[in-house]
Amino acid sequence: MSRLSAHDLIDLVLDDGSWSSWDAAPSRDGISAAYAAELAAAAEKSGVDESVLTGEARMHGRRIAVLVGEFGFLAGSIGRAAADRIVAGIERATREGLPLVAAPISGGTRMQEGTPAFVQMVRISAAVAAHRTAGLPYLVYLRHPTTGGVMASWGSLGHVTVAEPGALVGFLGPRVYEALYDKPFPSDVQTSENLYAHGIIDAVLPPEEIADILDRALTILMAAREGVAPVADPGQEPVPDVDAWDCVTRSRRPDRPGVRRLLRYAASDVVPLNGTGQGESDPGLLIALARFGEAPCVFLGQDRRGQTTDHPLGPEALREARRGMRLASELGLPLVTVIDTQGAALSADAENGGLAGEIARSLADLVTLDAPTLCLMLGEGNGGGALALLPADRVVAAQHAWLSPLPPEGASAIVHRDLDHAAEMARAQHVRAIDLHRRGIVDRIVAEKPDAADEPEEFCRRVGAVLEHELSALLAAGPGSAEKRARRYV
Repeated sequence: MSRLSAHDLIDLVLDDGSWSSWDAAPSRDGISAAYAAELAAAAEKSGVDESVLTGEARMHGRRIAVLVGEFGFLAGSIGRAAADRIVAGIERATREGLPLVAAPISGGTRMQEGTPAFVQMVRISAAVAAHRTAGLPYLVYLRHPTTGGVMASWGSLGHVTVAEPGALVGFLGPRVYEALYDKPFPSDVQTSENLYAHGIIDAVLPPEEIADILDRALTILMAAREGVAPVADPGQEPVPDVDAWDCVTRSRRPDRPGVRRLLRYAASDVVPLNGTGQGESDPGLLIALARFGEAPCVFLGQDRRGQTTDHPLGPEALREARRGMRLASELGLPLVTVIDTQGAALSADAENGGLAGEIARSLADLVTLDAPTLCLMLGEGNGGGALALLPADRVVAAQHAWLSPLPPEGASAIVHRDLDHAAEMARAQHVRAIDLHRRGIVDRIVAEKPDAADEPEEFCRRVGAVLEHELSALLAAGPGSAEKRARRYV
C-alpha cells in the first residue's frame, strides 16, 4: 500500500502553515563509521534527520503537540536519539498543557543499537504516562506498519486510538516470525480491521478523515470543567402510579428507544469508542465520548440492540465499562452510565470469564471513582449486570424503568416454582422507578407520555435536557465521596 511521509501527513492533516518544529539536530557521538554512514544515507533518502519529528501545530484551529514517525528513515526504527526526541516532545507538551497527537510508523527498535535502544521503551512509556496523569489527552493514529517496541509503548497508550485501513499493526513483525519459526504468520491477524474487531482500537479511518474525528474527540476531552454556566432545571413532571407489571412490559417493547436513539436525538456531539483496548469488546455495551449541550462526559450505555438471546451481556461488557471509568477518572470528565439490560449472561463462558468479579469491581470502581457520576435507568434493569452501573452521585430514571435482582419470572420460579406469579413478584419487590424514588435511590424521574416507545424523539430530548442540567451541576459540584454514594442505599 502507498505510504505518506511524515511531511505529507503533516500537510494533509494539520492546518496550513501551522507546523512549527521542536527538533534540534540529533547527537551522533560515539557511533561507528558504518552506522554513521547508514544514518547519513537515511537522512538523504528521507529528507529528515531522524525517524520521528516533533512539534506543534493547529488542527481545526486548536493548538496541539504532534509526534510523527517517518518510515523512510531506517524503517521508522527507534534508537537513542529518536527516543530522546520523543521524550522531549512529550514532556514539552505536558509542561505546556497541550493535547498530544501521535502518528507512529515503525518496524520497532533500531537493531544497529540493540539493547540500549530497546530499553528506551521504558522512558517513552513513562513520559506518556506522566502526560496522561496530568489529565491531558493523548490520541494515537497507527500507520502502516507499526510493530515491535513502538506498538508496545507509545503506539498502545492512547486515550483514543485510530488506525489506517489495511495497516500492519502488531507486536512481532511477520518477517521475524517466519525467520524464527519457519512458517508464515497468519495474514489476517496483524491488521487494523482485526484489531478493531477485537476491541483493541477505536476506529479504522484513512488519513484524510482523521483530523475530523480527532478534533471532535478533543472538543469533548478539552471542554471546560470549571466555570460551566448552569443549565436551567427542566422541571419534574408528575408521573402516574403505573402498575409494576405494566412498567415491566412497557420496558420490554422492542420499539422502545435505547442508548443509540438517545445519543442521536439528545447529544450535541458523540465520538464512539470500541472495546477494552485489551482484546475484548461486547456489542451489549456502547462506550463513547459525548456532550449534552456544552457538558462533556464519558458515556457507558447498555445497548438493547446489541444484547440478544445468543449473546447476552457478558463480563467483557463490564471490562469495557471499566475502561470508560478509568478514562473519566484520568481526564476529569463526568461519567454517565445507562442501565438497560435483560440481564447478564448465565453461562459457562460468563463464569469462566469472571462475571461475578467484574460486577464486584464495577461496583467498587463506581463507588470510589474520583470523577462526577450520573446514572440513567432507561429501561429494563435485571440483576447484577444492571446493578453494576448503578452507583452514582445522581440517579435519573425513565418513568417505566425498573431494577430487580432477577427478572420477575425468575423471582416467581424461586418463590412459587412457576412463572405465573411474575406480575405479583414485580409488585412485591418494589422494582419500579417510582418505588426507588420514594426510597431515595433515584433522584428524579423523566415522564413518558404515556410510553417512550410512542414518542421516542420527544422522550429522548426530555431525557437529554435532564442530563444536560444534571451534568452542568455535577461539573460545578465535583465528584461525591464513596460514603455519600453508598448512603442512598441505607
